[in-house]
Amino acid sequence: MNAKSIIAFAAEKEAKFVSVRFTDLPGSWHHLTYPIHNLTEDVFEDGFGFDGSSLRGWAAINESDMLLVPDPSRVWIDPFTDETTVCLIANVVEPITKDGYGLDPRSVAVRAESYLKFTGIADTVNVGPEAEFFVFDNVSFHNAQNSAGFTIDSEEGHWNSSRSGTLEDPNLGYHIRPKEGYVPVAPLDTLIDLRNSISNILSEVGIDVECHHHEVATAGQCEIDFRYSNLLHTADNVMLFKNIVKNTSVMYGKTATFMPKPLYGDNGSGMHCHQSLWKDGNPLFAGDEYAGLSELAKFYIGGLLKHAPALVAFAAPTTNSYKRLVPGFEAPVNLAYSARNRSAAVRIPMFSPSPKAKRLEFRPPDPSCNPYITFAALLMAGLDGIQNRIDPGEPLDKDIYDLPPEELKNVPSLPGTLDEALTELENDREFLLKGDVFTDSMIDRWIAHKREKEITQLRLRPHPLEFLMYFDV
Repeated sequence: MNAKSIIAFAAEKEAKFVSVRFTDLPGSWHHLTYPIHNLTEDVFEDGFGFDGSSLRGWAAINESDMLLVPDPSRVWIDPFTDETTVCLIANVVEPITKDGYGLDPRSVAVRAESYLKFTGIADTVNVGPEAEFFVFDNVSFHNAQNSAGFTIDSEEGHWNSSRSGTLEDPNLGYHIRPKEGYVPVAPLDTLIDLRNSISNILSEVGIDVECHHHEVATAGQCEIDFRYSNLLHTADNVMLFKNIVKNTSVMYGKTATFMPKPLYGDNGSGMHCHQSLWKDGNPLFAGDEYAGLSELAKFYIGGLLKHAPALVAFAAPTTNSYKRLVPGFEAPVNLAYSARNRSAAVRIPMFSPSPKAKRLEFRPPDPSCNPYITFAALLMAGLDGIQNRIDPGEPLDKDIYDLPPEELKNVPSLPGTLDEALTELENDREFLLKGDVFTDSMIDRWIAHKREKEITQLRLRPHPLEFLMYFDV
């Protein structure tokens, strides 16, 4: 679509407002809403002015003036407002130079796609994420000077098997045992209607749902898969997807979270990222090597595995992420590749022999990540592998979790904490700087924000488990 068709679309829908959306550095959506008469052709060139200094990790107060320039390629009607509201996604632009703001995540994704075309290796990278999430019935938490704690509840949770029921609220005995939540039918799966509603709304806003199901964990873990697209479009879809999941859950009197590890002792939520390169409409990852891969695809894997310790500083970007990425469990912490094997960091799906279906799945990311930055970083790592012909070594077709210690010690692994991942990013960033896709200042700002606002804040606070372990010392 273009500016004229967007305005015509708004008139056809009798929209009263326009919501202009953008993403902050850590990866949260924000918006400004304007009466519809402000939606003119000029704003697609001149943008809407706003204050960028009040957002996490962004501009200082003395450089706060920014522009939101809407992208006319994406428009939808907000499913959750009473007044008809047209929604647009914007790039954040420097008002003086009119360049994409260096800390705007969407601008990073735009530059990554431009760099891909510049290399001549491919013209399109398709990305297909699988963003898992939990749906709870009640959540409360507090962090005071003298107390801290959280409580999560779900009717599905196995801990409710002993709950005393009443005539008004009976306990019917159907609860999902730990690690046994993968694709059960009702009445164990209580969230079918919610996922159906989410899927219908996603369809209304232009996201093509392929499948939905209950995931492994007890207490409402879900997955809704939608069709892949190019990097920028898919990152936009992830932001819209998360917004719709949360708002639809609230409409059902529930709450959804993409926090990677909200429950102790059960599976966390990942966001496995499928990737493939294309040129002139032809898939580049299909060939006659291992698992039907091309040599180019193997070099792409080599780049992912080489740079994975730095990549997870973006792809698994929270302290909570490393409650999921723990060795010895089902999380993909081991830097190996394999066909079908879900215990490897890179998996080659084998569902179809079609060359168009040949792709790579990078499994460490989780849905707390900023999709624009994460997808761009994965692409840059893969391209570095191709440009430098990085050999990923031999595939590992064994169950990594059952490997004897003498074999496992030869398999490199991911960092064990966010702080370690940030150190890896500090020391391994040159591949991200090619084509000015990322900048040193953006990477430094990311690292500083994560250490100051997240890691240090957690370090300063006693953990409730420490009282059990140490109070009587």
